[in-house]
Amino acid sequence: MSKGLPETRTDAAMSELVPEPRPKPAVPMKPVSINSNLLGYIGIDTIIEQMRKKTMKTGFDFNIMVVGQSGLGKSTLVNTLFKSQVSRKASSWNREEKIPKTVEIKAIGHVIEEGGVKMKLTVIDTPGFGDQINNENCWEPIEKYINEQYEKFLKEEVNIARKKRIPDTRVHCCLYFISPTGHSLRPLDLEFMKHLSKVVNIVPVIAKADTMTLEEKSEFKQRVRKELEVNGIEFYPQKEFDEDLEDKTENDKIRQESMPFAVVGSDKEYQVDGKRVLGRKTPWGIIEVENLNHCEFALLRDFVIRTHLQDLKEVTHNIHYETYRAKRLNDNGGLPPVSVDTEESHDSNP
Repeated sequence: MSKGLPETRTDAAMSELVPEPRPKPAVPMKPVSINSNLLGYIGIDTIIEQMRKKTMKTGFDFNIMVVGQSGLGKSTLVNTLFKSQVSRKASSWNREEKIPKTVEIKAIGHVIEEGGVKMKLTVIDTPGFGDQINNENCWEPIEKYINEQYEKFLKEEVNIARKKRIPDTRVHCCLYFISPTGHSLRPLDLEFMKHLSKVVNIVPVIAKADTMTLEEKSEFKQRVRKELEVNGIEFYPQKEFDEDLEDKTENDKIRQESMPFAVVGSDKEYQVDGKRVLGRKTPWGIIEVENLNHCEFALLRDFVIRTHLQDLKEVTHNIHYETYRAKRLNDNGGLPPVSVDTEESHDSNP
């Protein structure tokens, strides 16, 4: 024991001479602008150009679903939105075909290029929705399809050797077409949006708005907003996902004034005051699709494509897909879902 004493004293002396460093408490620092102190150009601002170049090389996916009764001009409106023949009507379906007895899901993909940027656009149509005598639960095949796309993405994501770029077939936006009755929403409208607003970004639109007067249109929009609020239905952009005051101010205006967009679609051109315009010819004149005095198509186009397209994709990935993913992993005890091939091999084993 006596031999160990000097060592203990030495250790104690050393600990007094060299005290252990104590971790400093983390104090959040206020962001300080140091632009004025920079000695020269760094190049941080080029990240935007780098991102732009990468996007131009790879392109991006955008998947839009259209839901509503037949005869509301869904195909025409989508063709008008993207100024090209992208709907099923242009390629495979005509009025002489019988209305499907059940809801069908038809997806058609196109590559659209503008200004060097490529977009792989998929239009998902739902012929047969709301066209039956008994439309009970006719939203179920649509919800099933949306969840199947989340499942596909999840299975790709949990693969050990996963693809560098996972194909994205998830529905980013669902345009729900409301019949221009001028009265109120149908029980089917409320039922659909109540169920589907939890799994996809729903953007309600009033179809064929030129069948109503300006006063009727304004009153109908207010009535629809009120009914959605009373029934607890949140359409996109959802209040809870506003990121900051700027977002909230911009989105509040859309929620309180623009929604639901009262639109007219047309892929026919007419000459008006020496200009070629998209429009519909009536006994009273030409209804110009992109004229805000005639309808709100331009507002819808700007909203879906020019201001909120990236956000629609982000909300799909960060909110709807994450909710599905968390539920699936939770149901599976925290384990990733088993692939179809693995299930089959397990079944074949004795």
